[in-house]
Amino acid sequence: MNESVPESGPVPEAEAGVPPEDARDVIELSYDPAAPAPLDVERVTTGSAEVDAQLDRLGDADHLATDGHLEVYEDVHRGLRDALTELDARPGPPVPTGHPTTAPQ
Repeated sequence: MNESVPESGPVPEAEAGVPPEDARDVIELSYDPAAPAPLDVERVTTGSAEVDAQLDRLGDADHLATDGHLEVYEDVHRGLRDALTELDARPGPPVPTGHPTTAPQ
């Protein structure tokens, strides 16, 4: 056989870029994500105490690892959705009748 042509067949894991089985365990155990850190995003008040309370709740995620953010975000989303639903349920001013919104040309 010609020495310049490699033989076909399975490629050893080390040559394929795959670490050996025992090295995979070390890689997984050595993963250490960064500690939680606040984003320091300035929150501006909206004038609605209910909405502002929900936006302040977002600050709770600053002290959690990333996998804990989802629970806070879902809770805030639920609270904001409830606040919007309440706005829809409140009766607004009466709508004038008999007045066209545009004048005929």
